[in-house]
Amino acid sequence: MISNEIWILAGTAVFLGFFHTLIGPDHYLPFIAMAKARSWPLRKTLAIAFFSGLGHVLSSVLLGFLGLALGIAVGRLQAAESWRGNAAAWLFIGFGFAYLIWGLHRAFKNKPHYHAHAHADGAVHDHLHQHECDHVHVHERREKANITPWILFTIFVFGPCEPLIPLVMYPAAKHSIPGVVLVASAFAISTIATMLTIIALSTWGLSFVRLGRLERYAHALAGGAIFLSGLAVQFLGL
Repeated sequence: MISNEIWILAGTAVFLGFFHTLIGPDHYLPFIAMAKARSWPLRKTLAIAFFSGLGHVLSSVLLGFLGLALGIAVGRLQAAESWRGNAAAWLFIGFGFAYLIWGLHRAFKNKPHYHAHAHADGAVHDHLHQHECDHVHVHERREKANITPWILFTIFVFGPCEPLIPLVMYPAAKHSIPGVVLVASAFAISTIATMLTIIALSTWGLSFVRLGRLERYAHALAGGAIFLSGLAVQFLGL
């Protein structure tokens, strides 16, 4: 039997999951940026975001159960979540900065340049040449072995859901397993649904944006976006 108090907590979990995700750019900006830079189809982007969000929530649920089993107070669990939050933010900052530098290196390496071609009849003309276009088969093989989705998933699993711990402690203290499942599920569904909605709408909107000459800087721009989102989380508390 689930009490009225736990139903109220479940409703609160839905609101907090939505608000927590909406104000946290790290919940969706990395996926949007990577989808644009790497030309991921929407289905792939949403699948990566879904499993990352699921790991994000479940890691906090497991930490909560571990704390209960060991008799750890809520305050200490929240302190552990805060530490995980700082670590995850720094991981996003580091990953974004590294990807930014790699993207700039790639852009300058693949800068379009001209080659002169002489024909048998004596005619000479210039020919625009870009290594990235001339070696598409190499880049396609590299894309198949891309570890970027796994990096995003790992950082998300490591990242905490700070509002979830105090929410699940009440039904847990009442020894209401159905209550814990209800509250955790409400928070998870709200969080992941908000993530997927923002990512889907943003990715769809960006599909109409043409970068033109900035196209070769797409990876650097993605790294910069992730870097800035990590900074926002770490120093602005988003």
